[in-house]
Amino acid sequence: MLKPNSGPNKKTIWIDLDNSPHVPFFIPIIEKCKGMGCAVQITARDCFQVCGLADRNRLKYDRVGKHYGKSISLKALGTLFRAVQLFPYAAKVKPTVAISHGSRAMNITARILNITTVEMTDYEFARNIPFIHPALIIAPEILSIEKIVNKKTRVAKYPGIKEDVYVPFFKPDRSIRNELGLSEEKIIVTIRPPATEAHYHNPDSEILFAEVMNMLGSLDKIKMVILPRNEIMQTAWIKEKWPHLLADGKVVISDNVVDGLNLIWHSDLVISGGGTMNREAAALGVPVYSIFRGKTGAVDRYLSEQKRLTLVSSKDDVRNLILVRKRKAPAEKTETDSPALNSIVHSICGIIENASI
Repeated sequence: MLKPNSGPNKKTIWIDLDNSPHVPFFIPIIEKCKGMGCAVQITARDCFQVCGLADRNRLKYDRVGKHYGKSISLKALGTLFRAVQLFPYAAKVKPTVAISHGSRAMNITARILNITTVEMTDYEFARNIPFIHPALIIAPEILSIEKIVNKKTRVAKYPGIKEDVYVPFFKPDRSIRNELGLSEEKIIVTIRPPATEAHYHNPDSEILFAEVMNMLGSLDKIKMVILPRNEIMQTAWIKEKWPHLLADGKVVISDNVVDGLNLIWHSDLVISGGGTMNREAAALGVPVYSIFRGKTGAVDRYLSEQKRLTLVSSKDDVRNLILVRKRKAPAEKTETDSPALNSIVHSICGIIENASI
């Protein structure tokens, strides 16, 4: 384990928050690393509420880059442009190690500046940039990635799933009920639309999302809390397609950044077109249904086999598999330790000790 350090040779860790799930994931890792005396520098991409979540959690960060839409060519150019934007920052900070959960721009910048890179992943079908190989990849034990990584890259594993890193420390706050107007009499359904701008998006997810909206909209005593992935296009699409559901109060879209874990805890069920919210619900023991129609990863297969996640693949599944009913949540949730967090930090310490300053 890394010994606390200070002075001119103090180790500096650079963390890039590239997507909204990275904010809660990295918070306990940042705290652990700071507790060992490391300096932590953070950059955040201005998209998908990343900066809003970072502000909510009082993280100090530098805002660098944004999202450039769903076009593959624009995505590639946007990644390269953000890498250029990160270059002067990284050159000034001179980090010992650069860490992300799949930030392509960071990986490019770190490769050019010869910075030791640690990449975390929990989805084996994510696209990687050719010829850029991190020193270490950290993944859940259930993910078999050894055969698809470069021979020079070490692989470290941690128990459980990514969400087990931070969910154990979550504490519910009932004030969210008043904030969003959630009545005890209503069945609360939290819905995360598909990631329509992601490279792994399958249009079938949008068909299932529409079926979910129509099915739930036809039921009584339902309150749908929808968390759009962007404030402009996706929110506008939902308001245009289902104005009657917003008008009669069956749908609420918050104007502010919402604490996702807290909302999930106070929901009766969750339906999501993306991985993180599905897995957060599974980690909290909340019934969850996935309408994600990209390639099913090992983590989702694992949760499905454990009956902690239901995979929805057709319109018939929407009607037949999704159980719309109240759930009895535990009276409280106590803080526990996180073996996943401890394992990840141990792996990071090992790479820092061997990295040049």
